[in-house]
Amino acid sequence: MALASQASTNLLQNSFLPLKPRNISTPISLSKPHKPFTVQCSVATASSRDHAVKYVKARQIVDSRGNPTVEVDLVTDQLYRSAVPSGASTGIYEALELRDGDKSVYGGKGVLNAVNNINQILAPKLLGIDVRDQADVDAIMLEIDGTPNKSKLGANAILGVSLSVCRAGAGAKGVPLYKHIQEISGTNELVMPVPAFNVINGGSHAGNSLAMQEFMILPVGATSFAEAFRMGSEVYHTLKGIIKAKYGQDACNVGDEGGFAPNVQDNREGLVLLIDAIEKAGYTGKIKIGMDVAASEFLTKDGKYDLDFKKQPNNGAHVHSAQSLCDLYKEFVKEFPIVNQIGTVTESIRAALDSKAAGWGVMVSHRSGETEDNFIADLSVGLASGQIKTGAPCRSERLAKYNQVNWNL
Repeated sequence: MALASQASTNLLQNSFLPLKPRNISTPISLSKPHKPFTVQCSVATASSRDHAVKYVKARQIVDSRGNPTVEVDLVTDQLYRSAVPSGASTGIYEALELRDGDKSVYGGKGVLNAVNNINQILAPKLLGIDVRDQADVDAIMLEIDGTPNKSKLGANAILGVSLSVCRAGAGAKGVPLYKHIQEISGTNELVMPVPAFNVINGGSHAGNSLAMQEFMILPVGATSFAEAFRMGSEVYHTLKGIIKAKYGQDACNVGDEGGFAPNVQDNREGLVLLIDAIEKAGYTGKIKIGMDVAASEFLTKDGKYDLDFKKQPNNGAHVHSAQSLCDLYKEFVKEFPIVNQIGTVTESIRAALDSKAAGWGVMVSHRSGETEDNFIADLSVGLASGQIKTGAPCRSERLAKYNQVNWNL
């Protein structure tokens, strides 16, 4: 593979987001009427009449990767429905989703135990609870579970209920979901998030040779979310043309999150493809690059990082120490324009507020195994996170989130 020319390298040096995220968000105008809140596949409308939980029912559904996940219906005087996503790459400190483990059914990935935990354990305890008190409801569920990582009931059980409670709280107050989240989080100024489009997939999200998982573009030069989405979509389609011309039609296949999955091994080559697409689309200087490496996926037992982990056995030519991997990151940041999952709404809000207090940037993110549920769109607006990552500008389970943010304009 030929590396970028010196001219291209100079162009790349200012394209990654800075190491310390800055505010790249647009203040939101609240002058436009809003839907009261969002509920997937229901006919719910806002109500200020009944705040108490009358009924909770969970079921097993299937996510965007064909794996089982949990969906929860919660009823006050209306129906509120939420579905839980699932990741292919998971961190060691993440809340634990509960899988059935029966290899004869869905390869052991069924979630009927989590569903039963909701229907038989959580549902009776939540009847009559005021849905406006998100923190209290989440605290009750965490107390019932009693484990540090939610391994008893399952994070997928607890989160499904927590999301539906939050939707019901917004409905009970008669406000949009993002507004309810703003109120319970104590967020002052609302901002629209900058989308981080995952346009090249690698790692555990694709069947190619790329070790690093997500190669993203962020239209930080856009003046509105609608413009940012258009810029991302145009670069995405430009990138498809570049990949097709360079590697052939079959290289345009996509990974779990809708990004292209060309069969290249050098991660730097993926970044060069992004720069070429940004430049060809006419957005140089207006779009930055982001990466979610997911290095835990290629961490070896002896503490090294194998960038050729998808090919086993291999000759070890692409194995890095922690320090050399950090040095590689620094090279990427210098050459190119670059920048955990918890378990309840309350804990997510607390993590975001703690991060902001520490001077960190916050990005609300999806998972690789997604559903049509668009809760995180309102979460990103209500928390004024400034950034949202929910895949490529294609595939309905990804677009459900982007379109909901656009609705909140």
